[in-house]
Amino acid sequence: MTVLDIRKVGDPVLRRVAAPVTDFDAELAVLVRDLTETLERSRGAGLAAPQIGVSLRVFAINPDLPGNELRLDHLVNPVLEFPDEEVQDGPEGCLSIPGIYLDTRRRLNTVARGYTRQGDPVQVVGAGLLARCMQHETDHLDGVLFVDHQDEAGRRRILDTLREAAWSAELPELRVSPH
Repeated sequence: MTVLDIRKVGDPVLRRVAAPVTDFDAELAVLVRDLTETLERSRGAGLAAPQIGVSLRVFAINPDLPGNELRLDHLVNPVLEFPDEEVQDGPEGCLSIPGIYLDTRRRLNTVARGYTRQGDPVQVVGAGLLARCMQHETDHLDGVLFVDHQDEAGRRRILDTLREAAWSAELPELRVSPH
């Protein structure tokens, strides 16, 4: 079992746009396995490749998320679509920003298209927590953190909290989400 360290906010890899996967090979299979095992050990809902220091468009999700009827545990080169305008507000956290949970607005319904590690096309239709998770992990692939979805006052509160965090080495860049 390979459980890798999860990069924390402030690490530059978390702010880069991840590159698309072009080779569906043994190296990708190892990456997906490492993501899945690291996610399993951390007991999170999802984990994107940049969070383990790999700038590729891959994420793992917990297959027990409500609405994940395919039991899919990863997605390669995801592209999200939103079938309606419905939104949800709810608590959200991140393994790269441990201990911070904030009400975050996301789309309620999401359709994710991408590929399995073997290169087979797949579509995942999700609502609620599964939709939130797919949006959160795809944001990671675009260099966006969930705290970027907060208003200016919320971002200031987060910076104050991060200054006090024992694991925080330096103050991260927070920016307004493009989503």
